[in-house]
Amino acid sequence: ADHLINMSFEILSFEALVHAVSGAMGSVTAMTVFFPLDTARLRLQVDEKRRASSTPAILAEIIKEEGLLAPYRGWFPVICSLCCSNFVYFYCFHSLKASWLKGRQSAPRTDLLVGIVAGVINVLVTAPLWVVNTRLKLQGSKFHNTDIQPTNYRGIWDALGQISRDEGVWALWSGTFPSLLLVLNPAIQFVIYEGLKRQLRNGCGRLNYKSFEVFMIGAVAKAVATTVTYPLQTIQSVLRVGLLHVSLLFSHISPVFSLVWKFGMLGLFKGLEAKLLQTVLTAALMFLLYEKIASCTFRVMGLSSHHKHSR
Repeated sequence: ADHLINMSFEILSFEALVHAVSGAMGSVTAMTVFFPLDTARLRLQVDEKRRASSTPAILAEIIKEEGLLAPYRGWFPVICSLCCSNFVYFYCFHSLKASWLKGRQSAPRTDLLVGIVAGVINVLVTAPLWVVNTRLKLQGSKFHNTDIQPTNYRGIWDALGQISRDEGVWALWSGTFPSLLLVLNPAIQFVIYEGLKRQLRNGCGRLNYKSFEVFMIGAVAKAVATTVTYPLQTIQSVLRVGLLHVSLLFSHISPVFSLVWKFGMLGLFKGLEAKLLQTVLTAALMFLLYEKIASCTFRVMGLSSHHKHSR
C-alpha cells in the first residue's frame, strides 16, 4: 500500500512538473511574439503626457523616438520573470488540484479556489522580479511624464540591489496589494478556460481538442479576466514604477484613492486596447502551446490520457 501511495505521489508530482514546464515554455514563446503590444500598454499606463492614445500610434512614436528595437526593450527580464511566474503558478495549480480532488471530477468552484491559492503563492514569491522587470522595461525610454525618474540598472541582480539599498527592501514588493487582488485574473481565466473545455468535452464526447478550439477558448477566458481586473493592473504598474512611494507592504489605501482622483475611473482603463490585444493573443497562443507540449510530453513518457485530462 505504501508503495502504491509513493508511486501515486511521484506521478502527481511529475504531472504537475510537466504542466509547469509546459506552461512556462508556452508563455515565454507567446510573450516574445506579442511583446511590443505589452510595451505599448505599459507606456499608455504610466506616461500619461503622451498625445498618442492608440496602440499603433504609440508604437510608431516609440520606434520614431527610440529606434526600431525599442518595443522589445526589457525583453529578457520580462521573459525571466514570466518563466518563473508561470512555472510557480502552473505547478501550484495542478499539484494543489490533484491533492484536493484525489481523482474526483473537478468543478468551477474548485478551479477558482485552487487558482486563487496558487496565485497568492505566485505573487508573494515572484513580486520582486516583476517590480524589477517593470523598471528595466522602461529604462532608457523617452518619457513625456517628467515625474518618472531615470534609472541606471545593469540587469536583474543590480536592480534588485539598487532598489533594496535606495528605497528599502519593501519597495521590491511595491504593488503587492493590487497584485494579490489580481490573482483573480488567472483564477477567473482558469475557471472560464476549464469550464469551456468541460462543456466542449461533454458536448463533443471527445478528450482531444483541435488547435483552433484551444486557441479560441484561451482567448475568451483571458479577454473576460483582463477586462474585469484591468484597473488594478494600472494601479499596479504605477506603483511598481515608483511614481507613488509606498514605504510599507500594505500601505495601499491612499495611493489607490489618489490614482482614482488623478486619472478618474476611465483613466484607470488607459491602455486597455493594447492590453486586450496583447494579453488575449498571448494567452490564446500560450494555452495552445501549453496543451500541445504537455500532450506530447505525456505521450512520449507513455502516460495514459487519463493523467492529461484528469484536470
